[in-house]
Amino acid sequence: MDFFGKTLSAPFTIPSGIITTATPIIQYFFDQVPEVGIITTKSIGPEPREGYREPVYSQYAPGCFVNAVGLTNPGPQRSLELLGALNVPADRFLLTSIFGGSLEEYVEIARILAPVSDGLELNLSCPHAKGYGMAMGQDPELVREIVAAVKAAVDIPVIPKLTPNVPDIGVIAQAAIAGGADALCAINTVGPGYTAAHGHPVLSNGEGGLSGKGVLPIALKCIRQIEAAADIPVIGCGGASSAADARAFFDAGAHIVGIGSALTGLTTDEIGGYFRALHNDLDSDDNSAERHIRYDIDMEFKPVTLVKNMRVCEDIALLTFDRKVNIQAGEFIFLWVPGLGEKPFSVLDDDPFTLVAIDVGIFTHALMDLPEGTEAYIRGPHGIAVAPDNDARIMAVAGGTGLAAVYQIARDFGNAEVFAGARSAERLYYLEECRQIAEVHVATDDGSAGYHGVVTELLRERLQAMSPEELARLVFYNCGPEPMVHAAIAVQREFCHPHQIFSAIDYLTKCGVGICGACAAPDGRRLCVDGPFLDAS
Repeated sequence: MDFFGKTLSAPFTIPSGIITTATPIIQYFFDQVPEVGIITTKSIGPEPREGYREPVYSQYAPGCFVNAVGLTNPGPQRSLELLGALNVPADRFLLTSIFGGSLEEYVEIARILAPVSDGLELNLSCPHAKGYGMAMGQDPELVREIVAAVKAAVDIPVIPKLTPNVPDIGVIAQAAIAGGADALCAINTVGPGYTAAHGHPVLSNGEGGLSGKGVLPIALKCIRQIEAAADIPVIGCGGASSAADARAFFDAGAHIVGIGSALTGLTTDEIGGYFRALHNDLDSDDNSAERHIRYDIDMEFKPVTLVKNMRVCEDIALLTFDRKVNIQAGEFIFLWVPGLGEKPFSVLDDDPFTLVAIDVGIFTHALMDLPEGTEAYIRGPHGIAVAPDNDARIMAVAGGTGLAAVYQIARDFGNAEVFAGARSAERLYYLEECRQIAEVHVATDDGSAGYHGVVTELLRERLQAMSPEELARLVFYNCGPEPMVHAAIAVQREFCHPHQIFSAIDYLTKCGVGICGACAAPDGRRLCVDGPFLDAS
């Protein structure tokens, strides 16, 4: 279909703020998922924003969610650099979403980002960020003024995204058209709404926008109202998960359909398969794509009580809780302390449930002195369990808190060697437990324990002593600080094939179910659903 001078590969988009929020993911979709004809970016504002602390995403029923990410973005200048480096295929459309707190801010950001965009989406509808979005999008005259000002400043299509939280969205649509809108997008999330667990609000912001299956009837109503008031292209989104839903959007007047929350929990490969099935369904009048959707995602919180908080050194602590957790080697969980937030952790030991925390931020700093007896909550497990071949020799390489990610792998599969690295002996932990289940090699930068030097050099010495037959049976699991992991991969590639190497790097992980895109790896995979251990091939 034709869309502002481009013949699109398919009539689908992923709405702003969902999955395609980082440029590596965007480029992956451009290269590998042609069924998404329009890529919509995360909303970009006048200044960099870190967004809200986790939790930012909550499920209140299968396929139904509340989110408050907080308009996280790197700001317009950094976004200009990142988006400018993308290779956009001729049959794809890069729709850059922007927001501001005033008419002048919208114009400024639009001027900066227009040169690297095919079109601009004006976020006039975010329901949970004070001073932005919905507050402006509910005022028809202000909508008209913002659209008109941006249209006067740029020479690419301008597409306002409208809020459903108004008495008649058709009135807002008419105001946007009066301002010169080239197309419209609707709807953004509904609400805000509220979810609770164990007597506490789940979202750190308290409230958030509702999305997913539950908002589909509202979205379809809004598209019908817009279609009655407007004669310009419409991007329809909100609750769609199947070809039947897409047809309903088209029947209501949409030209493009956005698929968003339905992708929760899907791996990158699974999303590609889903969109292929969805596109085929439209061609064949079938409705099979929804079978790909994960309505079994478990985001419920389960209570745990801290029974021991042992300080390893000034900034590392081992936290032991009162029960066993069911988790497979390689998976991870989220620990939630209401009022403080939540963070993802590899489980050092499942019985009793034990975590290792290193003081790197507000949440982990509080964990250093978390009182015994504190009731906390966990959700998960998340991620993909590891599956080495039966005859594999496991080489687990860990630095910092990385031992937590590899100890259970060595324990559960056996035939393993553990390489533990640290700056000094005082920063080592759990070594006796490791020695009971594996051959252990220790390296410290200062030589205070084991090998004097970095763990990757100790690893190289071990690999140099192995025969080609022994090397062929190896499988590596690396976890720790990013420089250490990259150094380990470089050494391993000298002796073995990349398909033998699996690594978990501590990229920022926020939602844990693949929807926010915060944990993007450089190749476009998302650590939380495609990993945490990603293969090096």
